[in-house]
Amino acid sequence: MDEAKLEQMRSMLNKLEDIKNSQESIIDKINHVITDLFQNPDKELEKAMEVAHQNSSDNVDAIREIIEDYEIRINQEEISD
Repeated sequence: MDEAKLEQMRSMLNKLEDIKNSQESIIDKINHVITDLFQNPDKELEKAMEVAHQNSSDNVDAIREIIEDYEIRINQEEISD
């Protein structure tokens, strides 16, 4: 594979990492809201935040798997050159 294609793949990998980092930041913000709810309970908001937290966690796991698979593909391409 030519170097331009590898650079394109590495750029895509950086974007995937950015997506994962953004999702992790969302989880952190959700955790802040959940913590605030200890002082000001709101059952509906707590339930919504639990769902949002789970969805964001699932997204992080999915993106992490995609990143791992994509890194393997990049490494295989680098080796095959």
